[in-house]
Amino acid sequence: MTDRKAQLAGNLAKVEERITAACIDAGRRREEVTLIVVTKTYPASDVRILSELGVRHVAENRDQDAAPKAAECSDLPLSWHFVGQLQTNKVRSVVGYADVVQSVDRSRLVTALSKEAVRAERELGCLIQVALDAEESGRGERGGVGVGGIEELGDLVARAPGLRLDGLMTVAPLTGAYAGRQQAAFERLMDLSTDLRRAHPAANMVSAGMSTDLEQAVAAGATHVRVGTAVLGVRPRLG
Repeated sequence: MTDRKAQLAGNLAKVEERITAACIDAGRRREEVTLIVVTKTYPASDVRILSELGVRHVAENRDQDAAPKAAECSDLPLSWHFVGQLQTNKVRSVVGYADVVQSVDRSRLVTALSKEAVRAERELGCLIQVALDAEESGRGERGGVGVGGIEELGDLVARAPGLRLDGLMTVAPLTGAYAGRQQAAFERLMDLSTDLRRAHPAANMVSAGMSTDLEQAVAAGATHVRVGTAVLGVRPRLG
């Protein structure tokens, strides 16, 4: 085993222990929580090692990094999640490799994703990114739609050809009423998920929690956690 593979295997084992313990504390089964490893800034060689270690879901937040990496790893049994803010001029490229876009936050993006999914003859999973630091129907500092915009945007995704409404995503906010209150933020997201599922029962995916707060996300009921640093190490500085 290479040094890097041993390092990643050890880190994955520690994260697995954390998720398992959080599930036990929450009275949940381990199978209820899916680990997504956020591989941004790390090379395709790491993605390949992760696949060898049993990881099946990876996430990226920049198309210029993700597209070549996904192409290089196209032989692997992976689901690719796009989690960053997405500009419409990158949609065609992202639809080429992503299985799920977790950062849907405006109608124009829904229209663009639908057009490209139909063109590519693909079904693309979509999560509405919820900004808990935004005004009722505004946008958050790190993307996302305010609570008041979820219903309309969800209906739009559900009706859009080529798209599948999978659920909701959030990032614990740094400002506003939920700043520093990760579990309260994730519990609010779960309440919003319950509301969404009244109209769209299959939209049961709840993506919340990262390396520092995955336990709070699992306690709140998240179905997917997005972990980068705890698996791959501290990210190298860009630029």
